[in-house]
Amino acid sequence: MNKILLFLLLSFSVCAQNRFEREIVAYEKQDSIALPAKGMKLFLGSSSFRLWKSFDADTKGMNAFNRGFGGSTLKDALYYFDRMVVKYQPSWVFMYEGDNDLAMGQSPEEIASQFEEFSARLAKQVPGAKLVFVSARPSIAREAMKAKQQDLNQRIAAIVAKKKGHYVIDMHSPFYNADGTLMQDIFVADKLHLNEKGYVIFAKQIQNFIQQHAK
Repeated sequence: MNKILLFLLLSFSVCAQNRFEREIVAYEKQDSIALPAKGMKLFLGSSSFRLWKSFDADTKGMNAFNRGFGGSTLKDALYYFDRMVVKYQPSWVFMYEGDNDLAMGQSPEEIASQFEEFSARLAKQVPGAKLVFVSARPSIAREAMKAKQQDLNQRIAAIVAKKKGHYVIDMHSPFYNADGTLMQDIFVADKLHLNEKGYVIFAKQIQNFIQQHAK
């Protein structure tokens, strides 16, 4: 009985770690046809990147490429680090992770620790690469998580402040009205993911950062 339980737990662990394998393999097939040049800006993260339909237009001339895989977490980014980061040898890594992590029950402390691990691996395996944390954004579906999102964003900001070549893009406050209420017309039907209007705000924050720091 114990052996069966152990087998099931191990099987679940492997499945959990490899739940994005199909997406990663699809990217690898794409790379086999045209591998992004070294020194580009890599966008790595969850569905806020993967569903960014206007990415190419919004980042035109910015030497950037998108490797978002929907539903991912920082643990997943670490798991696929060699295949999704090291291989490309980017000059910049723009990361959007943390939102799903919180929704899955991880604490801001745990996620911040994983961010530090990602940072350390980047410094070791892609020397000189700069790291940008795109902060956890709000949504109607996860409005109850607002305090945890802000806690996480503050923790990451504190880490970044002590590290050269590390930055944070505020992706939380831009989605609130002047009266402090969350915008209601920037989401698709699931009330979680952004619609075209939401992506105008999302893209503008990143465009402004690149114009100021990463031309």
